Amino acid sequence: MSSSDLTNSYAAPDRAVPNIGLWPMLRLGVFNMGLGIMSLLTLGVLNRVMIDELRVPALVTAGAIAVHQFMAPARVWIGQMSDAKPLFGYHRSGYIWLGIVSMAVTAFIAVQIVWQIGARVEASGWGSELYPWVGLLAFVFALYGLALSATSTPFTALLVDVSDDETQPKLVGISWGMLMVGIVSGVAITVIVLSSLGDTPTLDQLRSSINRLFIIAPAIVCGLAILSTYGIEKKYSRLQQRNRQRDEQITFRDAIKILTASRQTGLFFLFLLVLCLSLFMQDAVLEPYGGQIFAMKIADTTKLNAYFGMGTLFGIVGTGFWLSPRLGKKRTIKLGCLWAAFCLTLLICVGATRNPALLMAAVGLFGLASGVLTTGSILLMLDLTVAEVAGTFIGAWGLAQAIARGTSTVLGGGLLSLGKGMMETLAGAPVPEDQLLPAYGLVFGTQAVGMIVSIAIVNRVNIREFQTSAKSAIATALESDMD
Repeated sequence: MSSSDLTNSYAAPDRAVPNIGLWPMLRLGVFNMGLGIMSLLTLGVLNRVMIDELRVPALVTAGAIAVHQFMAPARVWIGQMSDAKPLFGYHRSGYIWLGIVSMAVTAFIAVQIVWQIGARVEASGWGSELYPWVGLLAFVFALYGLALSATSTPFTALLVDVSDDETQPKLVGISWGMLMVGIVSGVAITVIVLSSLGDTPTLDQLRSSINRLFIIAPAIVCGLAILSTYGIEKKYSRLQQRNRQRDEQITFRDAIKILTASRQTGLFFLFLLVLCLSLFMQDAVLEPYGGQIFAMKIADTTKLNAYFGMGTLFGIVGTGFWLSPRLGKKRTIKLGCLWAAFCLTLLICVGATRNPALLMAAVGLFGLASGVLTTGSILLMLDLTVAEVAGTFIGAWGLAQAIARGTSTVLGGGLLSLGKGMMETLAGAPVPEDQLLPAYGLVFGTQAVGMIVSIAIVNRVNIREFQTSAKSAIATALESDMD
């Protein structure tokens, strides 16, 4: 079968499927808003509590939480399951609902394990006897990662099922923007629930407030997920019309072969890995940075996510409607990398001031750079995608991002621990928490260097070369697989 056969192999429609309108698009975007809230709870609140309040080593904390990102390869299998085997009568919606409820349950279980770790650290300090509990926490986060894959992969497939060439960019843009809105909403929920905590809460007070937060917020997320997707698949899905063009035969190994078939796709894949590592390394350390260096409360450090989210949202909108059309995709990315490197340097500098307002401003500016890079990278990705296997390319990009984000979380915590250890070795004594600015500077400085490396890689990406060689290589890979 040739690539032209693939293009023209749509099944005859069994019914007239209406085009999805703005209101259903906004409804679907609400689901991503829920994922933004859950992301804040795990990477923001829980991460901060473990490192700052419970005194769990940053590398151990980051490593346990990051396990959920390394479950990303399951997305390929789960996507194929949702293609072939309906759940609760739906190809996508049933998996979405089961996955989001599983996320809520496993997140609450993870919090209970964290309290067991915290109680033992408070009683006898950190020791090797705690590693079985850390292993259990990592296992629960592995289940959380499977649940996340089970809900997010079918949801992304649903976006493809209900859209066409005209509506897909709008739908993806709205969903991505709503993800940032979810992070901001999560901040509001967290601030309200944790507002009763004082400057030095006891472990019991902390447990009560955090438990309440991890009941209320996930319950809201589950409700949003069901309301945002109910009825959408039944009315707007074009899955039956596209049966002959589904990608059931494409395995994870095939996806890797396709991505590396062209030198340009390999370069872009490398660019995404380096960029995501450099962009998200601060996830594991930003809130502890606010707590230890700026003496901010938990509710206040959570607001850092709101500033980052709002900056990212403005960056996405401004880049899509104004910046990229004027500069082009590659220049937009390079500008975003330079701006991000500047903001990361600024984060180090404001640490010397101990001024929380300046920290929030720097985080907002870094969020703006993140929005520019996010939009520029997605637009360039679309240019480096062949329509016949767009699902494979976009799925592999999501896999690369998940792996990079998991690695960046571990790397951020590891660099912080390394910097702290180097400082204590040089000082010959434990270093007070409010004097750990150089350790945090090691994390932010490494990110800035990564941004410069990203520019060097994207300079080598040639869209025209890809368009003349990659399509033939991908068609050959597919034909070989089908034979």
